[in-house]
Amino acid sequence: MFEGVQVLTPDVHTDYRGDLWTLWKRGDLDLDFNHYKVSTSRKNVLRGIHGDKKSWKLITCLYGELYFVIVDNRAGSPTYLQWRSMVLDSRRRKQVLVPPGVGNGFLVLSDASVFHYKWAYPGEYPDVDEQFTIKWNDPGLKINWPIDNPILQLRDKS
Repeated sequence: MFEGVQVLTPDVHTDYRGDLWTLWKRGDLDLDFNHYKVSTSRKNVLRGIHGDKKSWKLITCLYGELYFVIVDNRAGSPTYLQWRSMVLDSRRRKQVLVPPGVGNGFLVLSDASVFHYKWAYPGEYPDVDEQFTIKWNDPGLKINWPIDNPILQLRDKS
């Protein structure tokens, strides 16, 4: 991975009723989370690649299966403009901690998905005007997406 990126596996209790797992508890990470978001999407939707210079994000796929991509957009980093991918799903329950300056995006592989992320940032929320967008199919990055024609919002098309 990249400096600052962590892949975490939460504790899971499974019995005949199903599963109980902890996404996060105080003391797990030395971050002051102040904003939580949930995104629901259908198959072939590609969201991102977005990020900003001040936010940490703890990302979890609560339902479904995602092809998850991160891109290091920190000028001066030894991994600047490199990308990594992994599958996040509700069976393996991996979580990814994404540091400031690293963009993230995902493609929904299952029929539907629920994507959860907790944000930690100083000051006000870094809305779209403070965020960066990296084009999903930037020819310089050559990200190996498992689809050629995803469902995109206007921001991700241009």
